[in-house]
Amino acid sequence: MQSGHNHQPVFQDDVDRKLFIELLQSAASTHGVGVHAYTLLDDEVRLLATPADVDSLSRMMQAVGRRYGSAFNRRHGHTGSLWEGRFRATVIEPERHLLDCMRYVEQEAAGDEAGTGLGQRLWSSAAHHLGERVDPLISDHLLYWSLGNTPFEREAAYRDLLQQALTPSEVFSISAAARKGWPLGSGGFLTELSASTPRRLAPLPRGRPRRTAVD
Repeated sequence: MQSGHNHQPVFQDDVDRKLFIELLQSAASTHGVGVHAYTLLDDEVRLLATPADVDSLSRMMQAVGRRYGSAFNRRHGHTGSLWEGRFRATVIEPERHLLDCMRYVEQEAAGDEAGTGLGQRLWSSAAHHLGERVDPLISDHLLYWSLGNTPFEREAAYRDLLQQALTPSEVFSISAAARKGWPLGSGGFLTELSASTPRRLAPLPRGRPRRTAVD
């Protein structure tokens, strides 16, 4: 996720959105990032992606952020930082969470549950996954392909998923993980992930530590 400074709009019109998509597609190709889902909200960008290496995502986001921010400021007479600091991101266990995260990214731009918000879907990968257009920015994940043997089957299956609203608990879990950087996955996934990083992968328990008796 990348948000506007003080949650101010980062897209004023479709010219802005078109430029951002063009810059994102170029940077994703240059830096080796497979983008699986995206949505451009007025004040926030949401992405679901797989980087080729540890620095790929940062390089892509920095390249897009700098170039788009400069162009936005020139075009709209804006001064200062467009973005609210560094982007927020986390790691997910795809088998458990990828399709839910796709829905989290795309549902708000998909319009109502009947999927009639075509204007908003022009700036979201939802249109691609619903079979309304082919989006050259998107690299579909294998778990999306597993929804069916043909494009029609995949699109129909995903449409059914997208029409099922995430629960408030699911929305909170995904949003909190992305904003705070805590990995999203099973205990086994976190244990495996901990072997590759020295950082803590879950928040500490809330409250004071339990006192122990002293002889």
